[in-house]
Amino acid sequence: MIIMNDKAGFSRSTKGLYPRKYNEKVKKWLVERYGKDKAERIWGCLQENYLRFLNELPDYGGAKNGHASAIYGGFLIFSLYQALPDQPKIEELQDFVQNLFMEPFTKLGKVVDLNKPFYMKLINYVFTRVGDRDRKDILKYPDGFINVTEGYDKEHLASRYYFTQCPNAEIAKRYGLLHVLPLMCNCDFYGISQIHGKLVREGTCGNSSRCDYLVIGDKNPLASEYETVTDKDGFVVSRRVEFKAE
Repeated sequence: MIIMNDKAGFSRSTKGLYPRKYNEKVKKWLVERYGKDKAERIWGCLQENYLRFLNELPDYGGAKNGHASAIYGGFLIFSLYQALPDQPKIEELQDFVQNLFMEPFTKLGKVVDLNKPFYMKLINYVFTRVGDRDRKDILKYPDGFINVTEGYDKEHLASRYYFTQCPNAEIAKRYGLLHVLPLMCNCDFYGISQIHGKLVREGTCGNSSRCDYLVIGDKNPLASEYETVTDKDGFVVSRRVEFKAE
C-alpha cells in the first residue's frame, strides 16, 4: 500500500489496486540505480504522481475491476517514469518492468506448454472467461477495457481476441506519455514466451485502432509466418515474413 501524503491533499486509498509486492521491487530497483537517499526522494515523488492519477482519472472500479493489476500497475509505471530525474531511455527500463509484471507467467512456464493442445484450449478458456468479465465490467466502468473475443481456432490451435479500448493507452495519450506506453505493451510478448507460446500482435491501442492478440504455441507452424520487430515508436509488433523465391 502506498503511504498517503496528506500535505499534498490526496484522499483516495491505493490499497488493493495492484500487488503490494510491486512496491518493494520498485524501491529496490530505485536504490540500486540511484542510491538510498535519492531513491527515497524519487519514491516520494512517485507517490504524489500516483495519487494525482487516482484523483484526476475516471473510476475504473479499483480492486473490483478484473484488470486492476494492469490498470493500476500502469499508473505505477507512468508515475515512476515521471519521477525519474534523468528520464532514461525506455529500453533501459524494459527488463525491469517485464520482470515486475510477468513473474506469474514465468512460474506458469514450469508447467504450461502452449504447444500441447490441452493447454491451448485451457488458455483460450481463460481468455474467453476474461472477455466475458470485461464485457460486464465495461457496463459499470465505461473507461475500462473493451474486449472482443473471437472463437477458438481449432484448425490452427490458436486463441484470438482484441481490445478496442485500453485505459493505459488513453492515460498515455492524455498525459503525453505515449513514449512510455511500450513498457507495458511489450511485456505481453515476454509473458506469452514464458509459457512456450508466441504472441502475434500487429498493433496496440497506442499505435493502432486496436490491440490484437493471436496466441499460439511457439512451435506452431503459424509462428514461422511472423517476425517480431520494434516499430518507430518503440512498440514490439508482429509482421508477416516475406518469403522470397530462390
